[in-house]
Amino acid sequence: MEMKVIAQLAKEASVTVREEVIGSIGKGFMLLVGITHEDTDADLDYIVNKLIHLRVFEDADGKMNESLLQIGGEILSISQFTLYADTRKGRRPSFTGAAKPEVAKKLYERFNQKLIEAGIHVETGEFGAHMDVQLINEGPITIILDSSDRPNKEA
Repeated sequence: MEMKVIAQLAKEASVTVREEVIGSIGKGFMLLVGITHEDTDADLDYIVNKLIHLRVFEDADGKMNESLLQIGGEILSISQFTLYADTRKGRRPSFTGAAKPEVAKKLYERFNQKLIEAGIHVETGEFGAHMDVQLINEGPITIILDSSDRPNKEA
């Protein structure tokens, strides 16, 4: 299992915690970010590079041809351990594939910092909190990124 990110193209998105909006963006990506036990900086770097260069935003001709960097887009990043739900047994999902909170929080924060260092405006939810997320998903376009797809991934 590797780092998973669900990237949804957003016209706008926001996150509310305890009835207060703590993050909001205009055009860009709303991310659901899942961290697992084996994730490293190489996984973070791979996903960051993919996200900022994915050509999924429309150009002047209406074709999906521009990247987040090219359009000056923003990111709303939401930590999402439930991406590792294992539903094979019983009716209650197991989340043992997700990294422990103390590990996941550090990697999640480093992931967001790498996006900022790449020149992206990043807003976040509150790690571990109950959050209400609102999204206007443009297209709708939703892309699933998995760091196990990176070339030369060590087994």
